Amino acid sequence: MELYSAGFLLFLAVSLASYYLVGRLVPRGQWALLLVASLAFYGLVGSWETLWLVVLVALVTWAVPLAFVRMEGLSSRQRHALDDRRQRKAVKLRWRRRQRLVLLAALVACFGILAYLKYWNTLLYELGAAPSRGSLGLLLPLGISFYTFQSVAYLVDAYNAKVEPQRNFARHLLFVTWFPQMIQGPINRYDQLGPQLFAPHRWSEVDVSRALVTVGYGMVKKFVMADLLVGIITRLLSSVDAQTPGSLIVLAILMYSAQQYGDFSGGIDMVEGVSELFGVHMAPNFRRPYFSTSLADFWRRWHISLGQWMRDYVFYPFALTAPMKRLGKWSSARLGRHVGRTLPACVANVLVFLIVGIWHGADLHFVVWGLYNGLVIALSDLLRPAFDHLVGALRVDREGRPWHVFAVLRTFAVVNVGWYFDRIEDFGTSVLCLKSTLLNFDPAGLGPSLAALGLKPGERMQIMLAFVAIVVVFAQSLQEERRGHATQSCVAEDFLARPVLVRGATVVTLGLLVLSSFVFNVGGGFMYANY
Repeated sequence: MELYSAGFLLFLAVSLASYYLVGRLVPRGQWALLLVASLAFYGLVGSWETLWLVVLVALVTWAVPLAFVRMEGLSSRQRHALDDRRQRKAVKLRWRRRQRLVLLAALVACFGILAYLKYWNTLLYELGAAPSRGSLGLLLPLGISFYTFQSVAYLVDAYNAKVEPQRNFARHLLFVTWFPQMIQGPINRYDQLGPQLFAPHRWSEVDVSRALVTVGYGMVKKFVMADLLVGIITRLLSSVDAQTPGSLIVLAILMYSAQQYGDFSGGIDMVEGVSELFGVHMAPNFRRPYFSTSLADFWRRWHISLGQWMRDYVFYPFALTAPMKRLGKWSSARLGRHVGRTLPACVANVLVFLIVGIWHGADLHFVVWGLYNGLVIALSDLLRPAFDHLVGALRVDREGRPWHVFAVLRTFAVVNVGWYFDRIEDFGTSVLCLKSTLLNFDPAGLGPSLAALGLKPGERMQIMLAFVAIVVVFAQSLQEERRGHATQSCVAEDFLARPVLVRGATVVTLGLLVLSSFVFNVGGGFMYANY
């Protein structure tokens, strides 16, 4: 059941009607209907066979924070019964260690399930113990990484007393299984999402209009900008060899750059819009990443919720460990203050992006892609004083538009080099493609290479329609960037502020664009649905 299928539209219509009807009769019971809808969605779109795994993760991350509360209560009572300050401190430390052990066990359980289902097939295949990656027949639950990361964030926040543990298991299960986030995120935080899920909501024409515009914009990205390019990109990269001109490879990577953004951000727009139909706003996940001025800035704009999760639960905990502090002091004494302050963060960044690469998949090309991003960011931070000195010596105006445009184009190029390792599944082939790009670009060979592929008229039409969608998305993004919007997108506000005739013409034009994409029957699922 895809998000554009008749089945999903029927499911959504019934859920919305029931939700707002319950809101009129029993406002406090609306959240229960959301839970029923979320569990039904998971079974219909994902698999009823793996639903128990989601419930298990929810059960663990619900029970353990309550155990923390109970253990804290026991610790407090024991301390109050003692007069000696050192004894009270010893009791507190003992109970804290017990809490830490319980937390560790829960983390092992949650990440163990994720690692087993996501990597066990690949590990056995690489060791020669399985004939193929899918030979064990393990089912990868829908959205397993997203609900695992989200649940673990709640668990760690409860351990650090940043959130009040939820005592109602059904409410916690709703937080974990909220159905719009199950497709491909975002990774929501409990203090932001939970109160919205449990609060009563009334029908609002303004909010519903905004939500529908967001869904429509996401459909243009997903179905026109992304899906129409998938097959073309595969054809361009399927027969790469040493004679393939680099210009053809660059064209394929640029298409992939647009396709991946359209698929991921378009999907996020669609699920965000669906969530807003119920009055629930999820965490922003994209903020015009291709207008970034550095690779670090790019990762603050792309998959924002994952970046924030990695920052809070991997980067800072690792960078602030005793070994990293010792590394900082050692390097500061021998290599200077800047290196001493920066090196621990650089090591943490490399670790974070290594994990992000492995999260995408256990294959070598994903690992290299992750390390590439981490090392580029680390080296940029380490060499910042030298770079600043060079820019100053050249008297470059870093506040001027020319520099800003240069920084955006430079970052776009750096990101696209990374896409070579992300998209091309064989590491050796990705290296070959980079070599051809640098040493055999041959722009004159692009035309003959495309002609040799024998693109059909329908495929040429797909490229044209996708290009139109790219122009639409670029124009909207450029407008938002110039206005300095810090939010994910303001397309709904922009659209609803237009005159009625303009809105009508826009709906008809973009609607025809989306319908035209369906003619080619090239649509597929979302890239991140099984992450």
